[in-house]
Amino acid sequence: MTDPDNRSGGLKYIKRAYRGRNIMLVLVVILVGLGGLFGFRALGNAQKAVNKSYESAGFEKARNTDQLLKERKPFSILLMGTDTGELGRKYKGRTDSMMLAVVNPQKQTTTLVSLPRDTIIAPIGFENQFPAKLNSAYEFGSAETSMQTVQAWLNVPVDYYALVNMRGLEQVVNELGGVKVTSPLSFKYNPDTAHEDAGNLYEFKKGSSDFTHTGKDGKTKSYSKMDGAAALAFSRMRYQDPEGDYGRQARQRLVLEGIASKGLSNPVRLADQGFLSAISKSVKTDLSFTNIQQISGNYLPAGKNIKTDHLVGKSYNTKSGSAEYISNETKQGVTDNLRKELDLEPAETGPLYGGAVDMYTADKHALPAP
Repeated sequence: MTDPDNRSGGLKYIKRAYRGRNIMLVLVVILVGLGGLFGFRALGNAQKAVNKSYESAGFEKARNTDQLLKERKPFSILLMGTDTGELGRKYKGRTDSMMLAVVNPQKQTTTLVSLPRDTIIAPIGFENQFPAKLNSAYEFGSAETSMQTVQAWLNVPVDYYALVNMRGLEQVVNELGGVKVTSPLSFKYNPDTAHEDAGNLYEFKKGSSDFTHTGKDGKTKSYSKMDGAAALAFSRMRYQDPEGDYGRQARQRLVLEGIASKGLSNPVRLADQGFLSAISKSVKTDLSFTNIQQISGNYLPAGKNIKTDHLVGKSYNTKSGSAEYISNETKQGVTDNLRKELDLEPAETGPLYGGAVDMYTADKHALPAP
């Protein structure tokens, strides 16, 4: 699909079946720790961990989401990632990665759409901040604004959200005793400088789980699995990745899948209080413990076939810096796909910038008119 005015790079569809790479298992492992498998005491610990992670989205949703899960109907969840600070109740910051997932148990499919964090939008309720970037929606109004903005922008109901803090997951990885992740590319990265500088330098190799670390003393050591610090470094690099944010999101998913794989290989470890405590500090979601039990019981087969899409736009310089413009024609392809997976009738995609923006305001910022 291409734009007649050539303003967008078009929609790139990538559809894959992942054997043993179950995104729903990732979600369940992260949020629940599979504590329900280990008796009343562990179940109680798991429930406490989820309760600590729970935070309401704070608005009336477009659909009765609890009823959707009870009836085993398709649902959507906005997945957001950040690596800034801890996930306290008053946490604010920008989301480094955003994906909208649709889980369809009848088709046994999960569809993941990566949403470019630099997309130009007018956040719902904060339209006066236009032109803002999509990753700023959380900073303006937490999950409520992020969900409402994505929902309006694509005209697709957003039923739930989950915010994962990659820095907090450093502790989760350590609690599991490290994880093995195969790198999709070769790169060097110093997490202190975000470049290839000496002093705290990691070197990852394409197609291998082996990597090296060179410390401030100049000594280089080799490793076959990542501890929390290495996993965080692996998931944060962006500038050297030829796919930019898309590549970083893919590596973050690899780390999450590594956590799920390690946890499932030794499920008793997941009932440990230290692991559950680390989970509660790393995740914020409006999925209740009951919701998660329903997902783990009725939706796991949907992870057998994962389809991934992402949007590609055109770069513009705005007051927020370099940003990405996504045309309505490009958005329409994603809207059609997601609504189909949700078993909803076809509909026109949402407003060009999500929130209301008039043509004069757009012209003032030298941006395409809605």
